[in-house]
Formats: sequence, C-alpha cells, structure tokens
Amino acid sequence: MISTQRIIYCINPSCNNPINPVGDSYCASCQTPLVHRYLKATGSLSAKIPPGTKVADRYEVITHHVWLDTQPGLPPDVPEELPKEVIPYLRLYQERLHLPLAYGFTRSFEEGASDILLLENVPIDEMGHIYPTIADAWEQATAVRQVYWLWQILQLWTPLSELGVARSLLILDNLRVQGWCVRLLELVETFHETSLQQFDETSLQQFDETSLQQFDETSLQQFDETSLQNLGQCWQPWVVCAKTPVAERLKNIVQQMCETQVELETISAQLNELLLSSAAELPLNLKVAGATDTGPVMAQNEDACYPSTSNLYQSILPHLSIVCDGIGGHEGGEVASQLAVQSLKLQIRALIAEVTQQIELVPPNLLQEQLEASLRVVNNVIYARNHEQKRQGRERMATTFVMAVQVPQRVQTTAGWHSENAHELYLANVGDSRAYWITRNYCQLLTADDDVATREVRLARSLYRKALLRPDATALTQALGTKDAESLRFRVQRFILEEDGILLLCSDGLSDNNWVEQSWQDYATPVLTRQLTVEDAVRNLINLANTKNGHDNTSVVLTYCRVSPEYLVPFTPPQQSLEIVEAEPQKLQKLEEQEEPTSFTQSSQALLDLDLDLDISEEPPVTKKPPIRVKKSSRDKQLVMLGGFVALVVGGTSLGLFAWSQLNPLGFQQMCRQLPQRVQQLCSFEN
Repeated sequence: MISTQRIIYCINPSCNNPINPVGDSYCASCQTPLVHRYLKATGSLSAKIPPGTKVADRYEVITHHVWLDTQPGLPPDVPEELPKEVIPYLRLYQERLHLPLAYGFTRSFEEGASDILLLENVPIDEMGHIYPTIADAWEQATAVRQVYWLWQILQLWTPLSELGVARSLLILDNLRVQGWCVRLLELVETFHETSLQQFDETSLQQFDETSLQQFDETSLQQFDETSLQNLGQCWQPWVVCAKTPVAERLKNIVQQMCETQVELETISAQLNELLLSSAAELPLNLKVAGATDTGPVMAQNEDACYPSTSNLYQSILPHLSIVCDGIGGHEGGEVASQLAVQSLKLQIRALIAEVTQQIELVPPNLLQEQLEASLRVVNNVIYARNHEQKRQGRERMATTFVMAVQVPQRVQTTAGWHSENAHELYLANVGDSRAYWITRNYCQLLTADDDVATREVRLARSLYRKALLRPDATALTQALGTKDAESLRFRVQRFILEEDGILLLCSDGLSDNNWVEQSWQDYATPVLTRQLTVEDAVRNLINLANTKNGHDNTSVVLTYCRVSPEYLVPFTPPQQSLEIVEAEPQKLQKLEEQEEPTSFTQSSQALLDLDLDLDISEEPPVTKKPPIRVKKSSRDKQLVMLGGFVALVVGGTSLGLFAWSQLNPLGFQQMCRQLPQRVQQLCSFEN
C-alpha cells in the first residue's frame, strides 16, 4: 500500500533522518525547528496544476496558487539571467513588510512556456491559508484601521508607480490584510497602450479572476496610465460602508480623488490628519524595559541600549527605545555604541519637547527628516572620533542601531476633543539590529538588514535566497561611524499604534538563527495576557539568546503598547507617562551621570570621554538638518512650524554643547579657543 502521508524535510544538513510529517514543529530526529514555507505560484499556467501534485519532486501543490516547499533547506532554482518580471520585486525589497519576495523558479508543464515564478513572504498563514482581502475584513475593522489601510496603500502608490506596477494596488483581490498591515499577493504590471493587445481574458484571470474577467477593452483603457482617479474609484465601495466617525471625511477625500486633478500631497495630508485624529480617540499606555548582556563567551560587552537596568532617571521614557551593537572590538565597539545612545537621547529629548508644543500637526515627512538629521549628527560624532584617532580599516569603531520614537503630538480627535497623543511611532535602523511587532496572533519583522545579501537584492543582481549562499552574505554594508553621513542611506518608517502589541528591539545576539520568529509566542503571549512583566520577559529573551545562540552580546528592549480601554482605569491624565526635562545647568550633569553606565574599562572610558578637541580644520562637517520647504498657500501656519523647528535645531545643539561643557570643561574650552574671537563669547555657560 502506498503511503499518502505528507512529508517535509528537516533543514539541518547533518540530520540522520530528515523526513517528518507536515505540521510537526520540530524534527523528530535532531529537534531542529521545521520550516513550513508556503509559496505563491504566479501565472496562469500554475492554475492548471491540480492540488496534491508534487512539482519538481519538491513543491507540493496545496491550491492552484499556494505551494509548500517540502525541502526548504535546499536553494531554489534561479536562472543565470533574471527575467524582467522579477526586477520590481528586487528593487522594492525595502517594502518587504507589504510586498512578497521573489523566491525562485520551477519548470512549467507546457513545452515552450516560461518558468513559473515562486514568491515567498506572501500573506499566507502557517497553515497555508491566504489572509483575507480588505473587502472581506473592512466592515469588521475599526475606524482607525480602515483609515490606516488606505494610508498604507497611498504610501505604496509612488514607489510602485515608479517601477510600473502600481496596478497591483487597483486589483481588489490582490490586497490582503494581516491585522493592521496591508500585504500584496503579487506585483502586477501596469497596462500601457502598447501592451493592451498582449492580454487576453485568460491572461487577465491570473491577476484577479473575480473582477478582471468581466472587463472589456474600453474598461482596460483606464489602466493605460494609473492615476489617483483610478485609486479613488477602487476605494469607493469601501468608503460607502466606512465606520461613522470617519465616513464623511473619507467620502470627501475619495470624491476629490475621483473628480478633480488633485495632487498626491494634498490627499496624503488630509488622510494623515484623519488617521491621527481617529487614532487619538484610543487610550495609549506604554511600558518599556531593556537590558544588555555580555553573553557566555564574550569578554567585553560592545552592545548598548536605552533604557537599561542602569538607568536611574528616565526622562523620555517610555517614548524612546534604542539598541546599538558596537563594531571595532575592545576599546572601540563599546565606545561607539555608547556615543550613539548618549547623543540620540539628547536630540530626541529636544525633538519631543518641541513637538509637544506645536499647535499644528507636524507632517510625517518633516518628522522623518528631523530624525534622519539627528542620525547624521550621531554618525559624524563617531566618524570624527575615528578621524581624530587615525583609525583605519577594521580598527575603525562603528555601531549598528535600531531606534523607536513614539511622538506624542497634540491633535483634535474625530469627536472634537483634544488629545495629547496621536499614537505615532517612528522606527529607524542601520545595520542588522532589528525591530519586531508582536501581537497574540502574529510576529512581524519591521526592519531590513543592511548586509551584502540585501544589497544584492536591492540592486537587482540576485534573488535573496541565492544571495544568502555568498560567503559574505551577512557582512554589513552600513553602520554608524564608518563613513561620512552623506554616504549613508537611512530608512525611517512611520507606524500607528492602534492595537495591543509588543515592540521588540534587539541585537543579532537574539535575532540570529531566527529565534525570535520561532519562539515569540512563548515569550510575548504571557506579557500580552498580563501573566508576565515586561522586565521578566526581557530577562527571559536574553536567557534564550545565551542558550540558543550564545556567541555574541545581546541587547533587548521591549515596549508593551496597550490601547484596549477595558484594561485602563476610568480616568487617566491627558499627558501619559511623558516628562520633559529642561536643560537646567545645575541638573544636567547629574542627569547624564545617572543615565549612563560606568562599567567601562579604563582605556575605553578615555576614548568615550567627550573632549572632542579636534582641530577645526580637520573635523569632518556635521550634516545640517534639511531645510523645511514652505508652500505659499499655507505660509502662515508653516512659518509657525518653521520657527519651532529652528528653535529645535538651536536648542538641541545648545543642549549638546552644554552637556559637553559640563562633562569635560577643559576639552570644551580647548575647542572654543580655536574659534574666531567674536564667537568665543558664545562658549561661556553660567553654572
């Protein structure tokens, strides 16, 4: 009798008996976690292969377009010359949170037909089921989530349009949702006049069998050049049944998209205001904890994080969390990571203080620019130290980092009252330190590593799985301090906190070998169900890293974000857990001494000592924060905002200079004496 049991192979190449039943979590022979990788088979040819078929003696057909790779430890087949259809997937790798990735190819059954492209990172759950469409989930979604889904689609419009695949956002069956997150099944090329005749009804059905098969040639003409009008028409059926608090404003926005030649910037601003005002209706309670550990085999801890167990004064908690992983070995890596944490805290404190005083909403792009500018300053501080000490090659100190900033903007809610927090979260990273968003139902990686494998994909040179086979695949391509800030490419993302969840920041001491993806339920669920404190969860995750990886330092920062009203007391103060500290001279030195750990070796402390008495002529320029462009149509409001951010830049710089003068007055005065005589008087601070 022939066995019909479905099997999957262990990914451990040394396993003596790698065959296991599909559905098992661990290999019965070697206890290695089993990988169930469900793929999307694209194209009309894949629809002709019946379920249950084994393709290439490897891929099991679950449904016509969902396949299971039963040998996930083997690299997929990739042609030497990459087909044109795969290029957008590679170029858009940074949008992997929303878009699938090209996995590999397999031969089709029909002679002369092109290979079938397989996609990974598709909106498919661990059981092989595709996540619901927006249309299916729309009526059950909250008002905030409905607007948030539309906002995400709008943010994808420009990058997809630039690569000729914006039509992917116009096919309703292609838009899926995993909780808050909009995810696409595949990328679809936009129709042009020259290509309309190449598509018959059969070809169109591969993209959206439920709608496109009814289109005639006249209907297809509207996709000749995608526009906001097309997008607005796609949104109309949803807006009709939007939740009451946002329905009228959404209808107005969509009407503008459909009937006028409105600019994307205008729609984006209106949708952002609606998103923040609806999110502000929710309560928000944040609890954060962090720790760093040397690990079982390392002699020195080059990681740094904020907050950590050594922080006694937490002025900007719980709105800031940072993890840095130093590079440069003893006397280098630990200094770079600590320099980054110290500098970022000063600048973010000033930024939050300024934003909370703004009357008008600060646009997301402006906040992103300010955060990028802060990162360039931090980079150049470390870069200058390398330059000063004539460090070359592997001796240069640097650090990876991942940072989350919850910006408490004031906003008028959809109900008409004023809230002190708009629920915005900004996330920035360089290197391979990571951020994850974890709920009771899923774990989502929010960041992309800056390594060689990722670089090869972004430059459209290789598929990701093939790039991972390179011996230098995990080598970093970016870190703070290795080169001038103008050479770095920063990515700052904006999210909205509209559901209960945990934001996890960690160094690769934990994330290596995918231990977060494999173990998140055991460590996060007890926190979300209030069976475990955030502090205990941090310690447990560090123990996991030391046990399962153990080859590196580990830093973990957890922020528990709670918006569920049933968990809150009946009355909460308008300003939640936010304390802004003024830069009072008599308090600043004590503040910094309390916040910073003092566990450096003597030689490393000498490097960290903030006596940046560089020769001014040799010091690399510090990147200025980008100018704020003002439109004449809203000049008065923007001038107020411009003045506020000028004050922010000046205030943040003054705060940093003051800290320097207090921490190392001798070095500060040495630097001042190199300035022009008329400027030296600005260096005096009263005690």
